[in-house]
Amino acid sequence: MVNAVGEYVRGRLFLLTGNLNAGEAKGQLAQLRRGIGKSPGELPELWGIFLQTLPEELMSKGCDPTRAEWAIYTALTLFALHQQGHSESVNLQGKDNSLGCSARKLVHSDEEEERIRFKLSLAAQSDDMEELAYRLKTLVRLLSAKDIPLDYVDLAKDLFLFQSEKYVDRIRLKWGQDFYRKIKTNENGKEENDDKK
Repeated sequence: MVNAVGEYVRGRLFLLTGNLNAGEAKGQLAQLRRGIGKSPGELPELWGIFLQTLPEELMSKGCDPTRAEWAIYTALTLFALHQQGHSESVNLQGKDNSLGCSARKLVHSDEEEERIRFKLSLAAQSDDMEELAYRLKTLVRLLSAKDIPLDYVDLAKDLFLFQSEKYVDRIRLKWGQDFYRKIKTNENGKEENDDKK
């Protein structure tokens, strides 16, 4: 199911970023930004943006949102916040754009490292999705200000697994590992992750 969540978010992001200058795309992104910190379904104007074509197996059978609906909704609303003011998509897939790796790119001093690590650890300690969305909003604003992309497909998968007692600690560990993963630069000064294991 986690892969279905990722694929659905990939498809929605493709539609949202197909023409970022189009009025419809801008309007949908503005609507999604209003949804941050609210629960899926709370704002009826967002139903079509995040539920349209959602596979039946990911939908709630009752009144409470599924883990998939929470993950998709949260990833899309955070993406909309991150995308604001950018003409190119801020979604960039790849291991070096995971939440932990992107947060690490905000660090340029020991003082910044402690401040960003603290913000990431607060997010990782969240008790529910509303708190997690609120904590991630702070990091996303920082990423947006520094033009640092984030892999929102990977984030959606993480958010789905984060809601499971079985997987929450694995996701926390992943975020921490990615934050502390050594980053080296190539001859052009571009960052490269040290993926040798």
